[in-house]
Amino acid sequence: MHALSPDVVQRLLAAALAARTRAHAPYSGYAVGAAVLDETGAVHAGCNVENAAYPQGWCAEATALGAMVMAGGYQVKAVLVAGPGGQVISPCGGCRQKLREFAGDDVPVLAADDSGVQSSWTLGELLPASFGPAHLK
Repeated sequence: MHALSPDVVQRLLAAALAARTRAHAPYSGYAVGAAVLDETGAVHAGCNVENAAYPQGWCAEATALGAMVMAGGYQVKAVLVAGPGGQVISPCGGCRQKLREFAGDDVPVLAADDSGVQSSWTLGELLPASFGPAHLK
């Protein structure tokens, strides 16, 4: 499991569920919310934003990372993803790589539905043998 406090998990869950209500998903109807915890303890949320040119849409994790960077955050300490309704989902492959830019292998990634966290992994479990910033130094 993860070592996050119940308060932090609740903050992440509330932010992701609130963000999910703002999702722009007119084509799939598949609304997703995500929240990331940064190195200062601040929570940043994002939602998926679909586009008629399908590959141009943004995942919830990507918009949450953008919100974090815009607020001055640089390190992800935890991630929570909330899928639609009762579905429990994990970040897609592209989002796992985007998260890796700001997070180490040990960062907890939580998957939640409307009732709370149902699954958790570390980023390293979801993206083993990953390519990250250290490879470019």
